[in-house]
Order: sequence, then C-alpha cells, then structure tokens
Amino acid sequence: MTASLLADIGIFVLAILVGFEVISKVPSTLHTPLMSASNAIHGIVVVGAMLAVAAANDAAGYVLGFVAMAFAAMNVVGGYAVTGRMLEMFKRREPPPPAAAAEPVPVPANGRSATR
Repeated sequence: MTASLLADIGIFVLAILVGFEVISKVPSTLHTPLMSASNAIHGIVVVGAMLAVAAANDAAGYVLGFVAMAFAAMNVVGGYAVTGRMLEMFKRREPPPPAAAAEPVPVPANGRSATR
C-alpha cells in the first residue's frame, strides 16, 4: 500500500465515523431539511464522477466512473422522491365535502313496482 492510498482510506473511515455521529444526533423534525441538503451533496457526487470519467485512461476507469454516475444519479432522484413524500405528510388535508343526501325512491301509489 502506498502512503497516498493509506491516507485516502484513513480520510474515508474518518468521514464515515463523523457522518454517523452527526446524523445520529439530528432530531426527527430536522430529517426532511437534512434529506434536501444531502440531495444537493449527491449532485456534487455526480459532478465528481463525471470528472473522474474525464480523467480515466482505460476501460476499467470508464466503467467504474459510469457506475458511479449511475448510482449517484439514482441516489439523487430517489432522495428527491423520498423528500417529496415526506413533505406531503406535513400538508393539511382538505376536509371531505359533506355527503349529499340520497333522494328517496318514488313508490307508486298502488305499491307495485313500475317495471313488469
């Protein structure tokens, strides 16, 4: 392992630990705004994946970059869908309109049905 790779792995592990600590201490009322912010961050991940593909010089780099872009794009779209559904939960619902009274069925004077 090179020193650069070891440093990158160390930064990645620290980012995981810090992210877990930050997210675990967020109150539930702030999860919707936090989701919106994380969607913006994932948009930056898509741009980073595009830059990685542009710098790739072999087929494996292109394939990995494409996979990274695809997963990041799915994450962005899914995140906005989840955020939209969460925000729908906080909208006030319109009360249903009052039910119309059913009209009585006319009964012939002789008591028999009109159809034979």
